[in-house]
Amino acid sequence: MSDAQILFDRAGSAGIITLNRPKALNALTLPMIRLMAPQMKDWAADDAVAVVVVRGAPRPDGRPAFCAGGDVRALWDEREDPTSTLAAEFFGEEYTLNREIFRYAKPYVSLIDGVVMGGGVGLSVHGRWRVATENTLFAMPETAIGMLPDVGGTYILPRLPGLSGTYLALTGARLKAADCLALGIATHFVPSARLGELTEALSQVTAGAGADAEVEAVLNRFSDAGAAGTPQITQHLPTINACFAGDDMAGILARLPVDGGDWGAGVAKELSHKSPTSMVVALRQMRIGGSLSFEDCMITEFRVATRIVRTHDFGEGIRSVLVDKDHAPVWSPAHVGDVDPAAIDALFAPLGSRDLHFD
Repeated sequence: MSDAQILFDRAGSAGIITLNRPKALNALTLPMIRLMAPQMKDWAADDAVAVVVVRGAPRPDGRPAFCAGGDVRALWDEREDPTSTLAAEFFGEEYTLNREIFRYAKPYVSLIDGVVMGGGVGLSVHGRWRVATENTLFAMPETAIGMLPDVGGTYILPRLPGLSGTYLALTGARLKAADCLALGIATHFVPSARLGELTEALSQVTAGAGADAEVEAVLNRFSDAGAAGTPQITQHLPTINACFAGDDMAGILARLPVDGGDWGAGVAKELSHKSPTSMVVALRQMRIGGSLSFEDCMITEFRVATRIVRTHDFGEGIRSVLVDKDHAPVWSPAHVGDVDPAAIDALFAPLGSRDLHFD
């Protein structure tokens, strides 16, 4: 396979995007974004293209991967350079690409075979169809690195059933295919071994006004939701709805072991390892996102993201997970009760002329 970080091919009437950083689980970089965005626009204007398919290159050992997130290590490397514009460039262009996918005029199908986290979620969940496989592993793990569940998490997560989106945003819980289907994160289930056959069928779709219906019919023909197994998260939804209500992070932590039984106590223990600041940020996202347009959600995330990457917790989170790999971050503040509301307000405040703008 080519050394290029992202590949673009045509197969019949399908434009095919392959994320091609398999050793990094196809983590998204700024050069990949800068190549994908104009290609999407070109295909949108090409009358011969009926559908766009996005997939990830398999790992060197052959195991699948979709996209494990964004290249946050590059942001960490420049976090102390006051002149660096990388954060504004990366997030601005990534979120603009997310919006292009959300508003895309043609069928957009993501084959989420393998890990899909962070930036990979932004490349998939905003598209019209999301195909899970037995290898799908979905998560928004940003609170573990002092970040926020971005790439449109502010829009998508509050719109999931009940308060499941709040649970996912705060905990970074990992979901397999059955749970993704149950929550609507995935629209179809197709065994990994049949993705090549599915892609071939999609490449035969006729471009034009009937493409949506034809793509839907192809996906329905290949899909077998029953083979995905039994979802696990649905049995916990009543507890999630009870424990994750309200605007007070401390209250959520207090309720979990009391109202959530052993399961809730386990979740509370997991949350004790997350960045308190990030959890408070994520909870605010979940509470405001349900009433915002997609564009306003992305503008909100841009404000927070470009600031949070210069905070102590982001630096400490990346150090502990990706640099020293000791998985022992020292958060500041260490407890949600000590998070300054004024500091959170400052993260969400408008940027004036530096705000994100869409065409």
